[in-house]
Amino acid sequence: MCVKEQVARFLHIVGNDLRNTLSLGYIGARNPQRVESLYIQLPQGDVVSKEIQDKRRFFPYFKNYVGAIDGTHVCFKVPKRHALDTVAARFTYVLTGWEGTASDSRILKNALNRDDKLVIPNGHYYLVDAGLPHSTILMAPYRGVRYHLKEYSTRAPQNARELFNLRHTSLHNAIKRAFGVLKRKFPIIRSTQEPFYSCETQSDIFLVCCILHNFLIVGDRDKDLEDEVLQEVLSTPTEEVRHNSSGRREGNSMAEQLRNSIANQMWTNYLLNPNNEINMSI
Repeated sequence: MCVKEQVARFLHIVGNDLRNTLSLGYIGARNPQRVESLYIQLPQGDVVSKEIQDKRRFFPYFKNYVGAIDGTHVCFKVPKRHALDTVAARFTYVLTGWEGTASDSRILKNALNRDDKLVIPNGHYYLVDAGLPHSTILMAPYRGVRYHLKEYSTRAPQNARELFNLRHTSLHNAIKRAFGVLKRKFPIIRSTQEPFYSCETQSDIFLVCCILHNFLIVGDRDKDLEDEVLQEVLSTPTEEVRHNSSGRREGNSMAEQLRNSIANQMWTNYLLNPNNEINMSI
């Protein structure tokens, strides 16, 4: 069987959630890790992303933002968890192999310390949800303050912290939209059937789907699908965030000063020129 036919069969399987050990042998033979670096690359932080520059809600406040971090669950023979981050709907780091019961902080600690670790450029940060500690490299929303978009649909932000949280969730939703598009394109990932392939093969399938997702973003981006997923994200009921250790400090003073500075600058400018914050296109 020629390479082109193997690829075609593989795409047919992951796009229709089929079971075929022969065609999926293509994954093991080709080793997806060998092409991972070509399509899944960590941001260098040397330029401000277009996603930030083009929206006055985000620029210059989040000029040092390099991505959003979150995880998703996939049905495995042995339940696994995946932690990823994304910039402008592209996956820039993929970590597979964690059980669904593992805490976000434990997974992230591993990502930051393993050999193929998540590298955060100096002076930059990722956006994370309230389940992770706030720091200079992981910017979390304010706790005890409205956060989810639906909570602002009938009442505009009333202070600097609420405005910061609203814009934080608007930007952090990029990872949820990327997960949504990924699962819509490749039904084998969102399948609820009893897993058929080995854990190693399933991890490879997930990685390959992320690679294909990034490839398609550049060459064949489906804006209609992205819009559909955006509406799903906005209408999905909010989930309760798990907090790891209730007695933990909110964050260090330097991180808190940075967040407060951004929030206050946002609020000052917002009062001078209020706009429809719920409109994701602004």
